[in-house]
Amino acid sequence: MNSYSIFGTALHRLAILCYVVFALFPLFWLLKVSVTPNDLLYSEGVRMWPSRMSFEHFRFVLAHSAFPVFFRNSMIVAGATAVIVTLLASLSGYALSRFTFRGKYWLVALMLLTQMFPLVMLVAPIFKMLSPLGLTNSLTGLVVVYTAFNIPFATFLMQSFFDGIPKELEEAAKIDGATQFMAFRQIVLPLTLPGIAATLGFVFTAAWSELLFALMLISGNSAATFPVGLLTFVSKFSVDFGQMMAAGVLALIPACLFFLFIQRYLVQGLTAGAVKG
Repeated sequence: MNSYSIFGTALHRLAILCYVVFALFPLFWLLKVSVTPNDLLYSEGVRMWPSRMSFEHFRFVLAHSAFPVFFRNSMIVAGATAVIVTLLASLSGYALSRFTFRGKYWLVALMLLTQMFPLVMLVAPIFKMLSPLGLTNSLTGLVVVYTAFNIPFATFLMQSFFDGIPKELEEAAKIDGATQFMAFRQIVLPLTLPGIAATLGFVFTAAWSELLFALMLISGNSAATFPVGLLTFVSKFSVDFGQMMAAGVLALIPACLFFLFIQRYLVQGLTAGAVKG
């Protein structure tokens, strides 16, 4: 190995290290501030770790704030949205992958068109549509909106996984007497578990961290999700950084556990199609 290749390898690894530090440092700072007592937040200046740790912010968030309600609402909305979108996207993605029908390309173009509009432009019309139906200030309304906005991308994502499965497998199953739905359920669906995991992860994360519609469609704490709930730690004249960071750390736990649970399928799903065999 010559000196140029050694230098290139070292430079490449240094770049990766810098990227990892850049990506993880905000999370480290989130944790650091969450365990810093109030009396040290400003008195110690900028330190990599406080001289004294305290979990007072976590105790306040869990026992004396509405964060448990925000947390529960986010779990309901994100979980329901992820399951509904993945189910519908699996069916529609399979239809786009396997069937040819009149208006198919116009349907695809329309689904792409829905992704081109800035979300802030759609807040007022959606509020006007949901208000007469009684779906504002409700978790059901959020699930409906999140489902509508996530289905197009999730459909294209699932379609790409179905496209990677040979049609000959289904044809062989049909020769053995299976119907189209049986071939889909027993042959195709198990092979797309990585794709389903990737879609679940994407939709869950998108719904879990969404702020704009949750802020505009929800008017009370009883139906607020945690991104909106974080704003309750901001008062007119001050910001409770310690409590806000503690709430942020707690909000990371479900997402981390969820991805830990599906990581085996997620890695396969994200790399599917990258290597052609």
